[in-house]
Amino acid sequence: MSHQHFETVAIHAGQEPDALTGAVVPPIHQVSTYKQDGVGGLRGGYEYSRSANPTRTALEENLAALEGGSRGLAFASGLAAEDCLLRTMLSPGDHIVIPNDAYGGTFRLFAKVAERWGVQWSVADTSDPASIRGALRDTTRAVWVETPSNPLLGITDIAMVADITRSAGARLVVDNTFASPYLQQPLALGADVVVHSTTKYMGGHSDVVGGALVTSDAAFGEELAFHQNAMGAIAGPFDAWLVLRGVKTLAVRMDRHSANAARIAEALAAHPKVAEVFYPGLESHAGHEIAAKQMRSFGGMVSFRVAGGEEAAVEVCNRAELFILGESLGGVESLIEHPGRMTHASVAGSALEVPSDLVRLSVGIESVDDLLADLTAALG
Repeated sequence: MSHQHFETVAIHAGQEPDALTGAVVPPIHQVSTYKQDGVGGLRGGYEYSRSANPTRTALEENLAALEGGSRGLAFASGLAAEDCLLRTMLSPGDHIVIPNDAYGGTFRLFAKVAERWGVQWSVADTSDPASIRGALRDTTRAVWVETPSNPLLGITDIAMVADITRSAGARLVVDNTFASPYLQQPLALGADVVVHSTTKYMGGHSDVVGGALVTSDAAFGEELAFHQNAMGAIAGPFDAWLVLRGVKTLAVRMDRHSANAARIAEALAAHPKVAEVFYPGLESHAGHEIAAKQMRSFGGMVSFRVAGGEEAAVEVCNRAELFILGESLGGVESLIEHPGRMTHASVAGSALEVPSDLVRLSVGIESVDDLLADLTAALG
């Protein structure tokens, strides 16, 4: 389906009408095991649903098509996907470069789990080639990038980092959760593997937790699939079905998320009680030109610093009504949170610590006028 446009691929890839009934939506194969035609005679390659399940297969084929990869793998959560990736590509004594702005759970996985297993890590500003090169070691096996980053919406030039990692004999990992494959295609820009929390924009409705890996390296894809089965943190069939359902409307949702976020970012930038706005769609954003080059649009995430400091930022979060106070992001409803005390509490005291006066918005697809009115009231 590579010749077809994204919106068409999202609805059809991996989702042929059911052969038995003609159902246009893949069935939920809520099953653990499969009848074999004689010992080792597998129908369609299915024997046990940890190893493979038809509903999960449909999602994995869809994910691969959306990212332009050859292999997609679906997991129980974004962190389950990350854990599988780390244990597939790293061994004790290996080193990885991680970004100075990243999801707190990703940092916790490196600093509190992988480090105990013997994996070494160091932090770099992935938007700065000199910073990345300065962090590389002889034992570096991968560079990890989030773009846009969480929660400061930093932008990294994926093609630039891909050149550096290739020269260093390391892999480039790109967490594409904030952008989604509709807005950004890291594999086409030189990344080796893409990570998603499908909980977010891919699912899109705050009703499922999931994760994904996509690669265009067939051999590496087989290694990932081995570990996925060996470790077992797979997406269940109903969760896979929910993500498939969400993906069908990804393009139209991302268009609205992006349009609403752009309006909100502009309004916040002009507000006297806002000290700084982080949104790559603003021309004042340091990464604006790179984002415009490698993204279709600028996404639905906006962060800003409140002029009154930490307590004022917390009060904005508490006063908002239409923006729901909660963690996560990417759903059709708008969310507001205080990263320092919520999603990024795990990075306190580290090189990834976020400003205490920061507020993060996941801008939904409601009427932008209603959202602006709510934020104006919350800012006071």
